[in-house]
Amino acid sequence: MKLEDIEKRIQELINQGNQVLASKHYDIDRNINIDSSKFMGFKTAMLSLILAIYGKTHPYYQEIERINSYYHYPSTAEDVLRVLESIKDEVDGGYLTTVKGIVSAEIFADIMSSAEYLLSENYKDAAAVMIGSALEEHLRQLCQKNNLEVEIIKEGITIPKKSDLLNSELSSINIYNKLDHKSVTAWLDLRNKAAHGKYNEYTKDQVNIMYQGVLDFLVRNSL
Repeated sequence: MKLEDIEKRIQELINQGNQVLASKHYDIDRNINIDSSKFMGFKTAMLSLILAIYGKTHPYYQEIERINSYYHYPSTAEDVLRVLESIKDEVDGGYLTTVKGIVSAEIFADIMSSAEYLLSENYKDAAAVMIGSALEEHLRQLCQKNNLEVEIIKEGITIPKKSDLLNSELSSINIYNKLDHKSVTAWLDLRNKAAHGKYNEYTKDQVNIMYQGVLDFLVRNSL
């Protein structure tokens, strides 16, 4: 999800939560309850949002899941809204983007470390594919960070954009310069050769240069 989509969805859920609280009424025992169907819809929507942003193992997801849907008191809706306000604070404060950047950096560091080991063991082809895969994913995340679409619709089917197109679009809005654009094009070409078994069309030294170049590119163009 893009940041603006997350912000929009949070506001929609805040409005939905307030509508749930506005449904307060007395039951036959004179207890104050809320509309059960509205609350169930609100809780389900919250779980969906948290799943998309943080994943199922996050404490926010577990907290909302823990709230008993069968107790339709205003306090249950208020509990969900409190979690929503915490998420809003994280998004508004830029914390969500920071966390994603840190996690991505750690993942890419692991991939590049594995590629370096493969190179040291003379597995240049596997290393080239691994380095290229890290580069492609980084381009995709850079596009998402800068609100560029990473998919296109062709004949009614949604398909991922090719890495060359992502590279061109990032360069066109000056996320990085033309020299980087040329380098990325060359690295993607080497990666494609490795992936398609054209092992004689490049050398281990070229993969070493690719490794150093991509590593520098990832650091300079962090998420």
